[in-house]
Amino acid sequence: MKLTAVQHSMDLSKTDRAKITDTVHSIQLAQASLADIDESKVPKVNDIQNCLDGADRDLRRALRQTSARKKSTS
Repeated sequence: MKLTAVQHSMDLSKTDRAKITDTVHSIQLAQASLADIDESKVPKVNDIQNCLDGADRDLRRALRQTSARKKSTS
């Protein structure tokens, strides 16, 4: 079994879920702050926004997968 498969099979603790949720909120704030930044003033701001989008998507997916597993075992 691959390491990624093992990671996906583990449930997140309440503490982990809270940390991830806080991080998602921080990412949203960063995304909002960067929304109107001119790339001529901050080089590669679009790359930064894409990175934040990916992090947000992956963290939300982890939260959803854990929630889905809890619902299916209830």
